[in-house]
Amino acid sequence: MYSAFGRPFQPATVPLTLMRTRLVELADAPALMNIYNPEVIETTVSFDLVPRTLAQQETWIGAHLATHPCIVAVNEDDEVGEVGARGDLILGFALVSPFRDRPAYATTVENSVYVHRQARGRGVGERLLRQLVATAGESGFHSLIARIVGENDGSIRLHEKCGFTLVGTEIEVGRKHGQWLDVVEYQYVIPINRR
Repeated sequence: MYSAFGRPFQPATVPLTLMRTRLVELADAPALMNIYNPEVIETTVSFDLVPRTLAQQETWIGAHLATHPCIVAVNEDDEVGEVGARGDLILGFALVSPFRDRPAYATTVENSVYVHRQARGRGVGERLLRQLVATAGESGFHSLIARIVGENDGSIRLHEKCGFTLVGTEIEVGRKHGQWLDVVEYQYVIPINRR
């Protein structure tokens, strides 16, 4: 399979941790919060400045139970991860969100991927992103946009590996931890839904 940019959607090449993916559940809120909040507090990969409370995380999940899905990777290999619904160990999560408010943008979504720090380098991000692309296509979306802080080389490599193409750079559009931050935009056009 090829993206609309002609880049191959390559099969996974990293030996994957034994895991499965599923849609997020409300009871996953503490796990997602524990994966996400350290990135908010300690890094620039999220432009949020304040960590989420449990109530905020539950509200956020509620918004992703309908039209804009969030999936989680569940560990079936060892003891790494955060405890989620039904006692599952959550290794990470990936989601799509509305890209813009205007109706003509409805089939374009912004994607994000977050992986538990102890699960990085184990194929979790790749598994999540590939499944997210498939889920987005099944949900009727046509184009995924990843907005990545310019210094996040891991996320850039992940998106390129999964067939995303660099389409632009926004210079110094964010400020966090006392530094100006660029954002690079990567895009994947789902060929099956092309009209």
